[in-house]
Amino acid sequence: CIVLLIPPACLYTLSVLSQAPAPELPIVERRNWLIHQHYIRKDYDTCKAIIKEQLQETNGMCEYAIYVQALILRLEGKIQQSLELFQSCAILNPSSTDNLKQVARSLFLLGKHKAAIEFYHEAARLNEKDWEINHNLGLCYFFIKDFKNAEEHLNIALQINKHDKTFMMLGKVHLLAGDTDRAIDVYKRAVEWSVIMCKFKGMMQTHGDFDVAMNKYRVAACAVPESPPLWNNIGMCFFGKKKYVAAISCLKRAHYLSPFDWKVLYNLGLVHLTMQQYASAFHFLSAAINLNPRMGDLYMLLAVALTNLEDVENATRAYEQAVTMDESNPLVNLNFAIFLYNHGEKKGALDQYQEMERKVNVLRDSSSNFEFDSELMDMAQKMGAALQVTETLVWTKPSKDSKSKPNSAAAAKTPGAPLGTNQALGQAMSSAASYNKNIQLPTGTNYQHGM
Repeated sequence: CIVLLIPPACLYTLSVLSQAPAPELPIVERRNWLIHQHYIRKDYDTCKAIIKEQLQETNGMCEYAIYVQALILRLEGKIQQSLELFQSCAILNPSSTDNLKQVARSLFLLGKHKAAIEFYHEAARLNEKDWEINHNLGLCYFFIKDFKNAEEHLNIALQINKHDKTFMMLGKVHLLAGDTDRAIDVYKRAVEWSVIMCKFKGMMQTHGDFDVAMNKYRVAACAVPESPPLWNNIGMCFFGKKKYVAAISCLKRAHYLSPFDWKVLYNLGLVHLTMQQYASAFHFLSAAINLNPRMGDLYMLLAVALTNLEDVENATRAYEQAVTMDESNPLVNLNFAIFLYNHGEKKGALDQYQEMERKVNVLRDSSSNFEFDSELMDMAQKMGAALQVTETLVWTKPSKDSKSKPNSAAAAKTPGAPLGTNQALGQAMSSAASYNKNIQLPTGTNYQHGM
């Protein structure tokens, strides 16, 4: 045991420091943390109200408040107003690369490509090895048909970070310049890079070898540090290892890099559900549904979150939407059956249970090797016993009949006892890694979600 010895002369100083109040933030930065919290939660109305107060107190000198307000205006389609605010940020802090990049981005969105080029070059003087700056310079030169400079900056971007978007843009530059052979060469390099990234053995993650998969992802992170699919997969590795805080951190990085990827939002909702943070789960699942409104599983998980938030009416609507859209997942109907049973609607629960059985039979007929999660089979048995449907349930394996009957009997003795409504999480935990069977990095077009 090592004991830290503190010189007597220091004791008084330590005691004084321990009693001192926490330092207050300068007035210019006092609400920055609150602005940030509401912005990342997409609570833009509250965020704008706080920004207004902050700017009034600081006489319009709070750079971060202006910056976030500009981001919100851009999201609302008010590009010219956002440009003016980003220019104010650049005046307040001319040494900030981010401020210059945002001014250039706004100019680009307004179609002012030559002006955007000037600001991107100014940002490049502050940070030469920025992939985003060089990629966007290539993009701007492409739109003004300066293919030589476009090629130069896209190649610089690829030296910094081999990104699929840059490969595709460079190939397009060569095609429009009439150089088909060089375009083919670029696309070949892109395919070779994708193949290399595919060899990071995503199947290890699928089979639960999370530590081995993580070692592979560490190597990949050095090569493609800004790949949303990569950070999504790392996050779900942590999820499989039940390190939920680390999982959320990685998934939020993936979300930052690709804010409109519904798969990342789906996984964020799934992790928050597992942590019983139902309001946060609702937020991310709602966002995922806005981007992908045709997936039944999303509505099912949203219904689970709403159930735990005690919003029965909207949970019912979410389940109804889920079963309408889903044609193959028996879990959707099982969860809905449990929900209806717990709220006294036995007839509706029986209908959903029978639909679940139909889907199970279809899956078994299509694949003799198909296996169901044991926890879900147990819950299906309890649900069947509670509804007094049958003694032999479709989810029961012959070798486990003797083990399943006591569970059914227990459920039958207390038919009024609430059944679990979080069965989605049981399967999600056991199959969280299987979403990436077809993972292709860095393109990310085929990586799957966590169910």
